[in-house]
Amino acid sequence: MSNAKINDLQAFLAVAQEQSFTKAAARLGVTPSALSHTVRALEQRLGIRLLARTTRNVSPTEAGERLMHSIAPLFEQISAELEALGELRDKPSGTIRISCTDDQIELCIRPMLAKFLQDYPDITLEFYVDYGFTNVVKERFDAGIRLGESISKDMIAVRIGPDWRLAVV
Repeated sequence: MSNAKINDLQAFLAVAQEQSFTKAAARLGVTPSALSHTVRALEQRLGIRLLARTTRNVSPTEAGERLMHSIAPLFEQISAELEALGELRDKPSGTIRISCTDDQIELCIRPMLAKFLQDYPDITLEFYVDYGFTNVVKERFDAGIRLGESISKDMIAVRIGPDWRLAVV
């Protein structure tokens, strides 16, 4: 469904709930005239009258009442879910999946792990020890830790430790 159709349904819902184009227009931040045109276009597209109008009153028709009762809870649920997502922004939580080697866990992650878990108790870390070249995007990892020369050219890389010097003895 296009955004225009969703906006038209929200416009109808506001008018039906307020039973006034003026009040609904103020709530939506549009002019009463624009709101009237939007609702009229919705009614024409659906081929059914949703609102009974006089110069003084607006009320939903039987079809409008039916539509209002069926879509209002859905829009309320969408609003509630969007608010819940906003709370996630303020308090990080969830699972972070990281692909790396056991050496990288020991050298790069373990020194920071205790403080991280203390600062973010609602975050769960999952480490997948992998010595291959796993595609972190395709396998749905949040991050992958690799040696600098093992990074694909199209990947975004951030240095997390000093250069290593390896020697065979």
